[in-house]
Amino acid sequence: QVQLVESGGGLVQAGDSLKVSCAASGRSIDTFTMAWFRQPPGKEREFVAGITWNGERAEHADAVKGRFTISRENISKMLFLQMNSLKPEDTAVYYCALRYNFVVEIPNQPNEYDYWGQGTQVTVSS
Repeated sequence: QVQLVESGGGLVQAGDSLKVSCAASGRSIDTFTMAWFRQPPGKEREFVAGITWNGERAEHADAVKGRFTISRENISKMLFLQMNSLKPEDTAVYYCALRYNFVVEIPNQPNEYDYWGQGTQVTVSS
């Protein structure tokens, strides 16, 4: 079992930066693909970024490419999302997720992930 807890969300202005974190507890995370998803108000949950178990490969959604960066520290069981040049359309609840079974490619659908955090709210004002 793995428990995931996000933190670091808040209210910022357009153009600002913010870093959200996800702390894992329970078993080690160093063999699992992890990802960030977000759910804007009134919309479905969407893929933001994913990273392989060893951090060697990452993928970012087109909407955030060049502005957001996913990273991880397996020793400390942490996942991060650095968000720069934030826009009002980035407003959402941000969730971290962990996939239990190994895959070569980084999945981008919510149903491909087995464990989820409770989410952290990020609000970007214009």
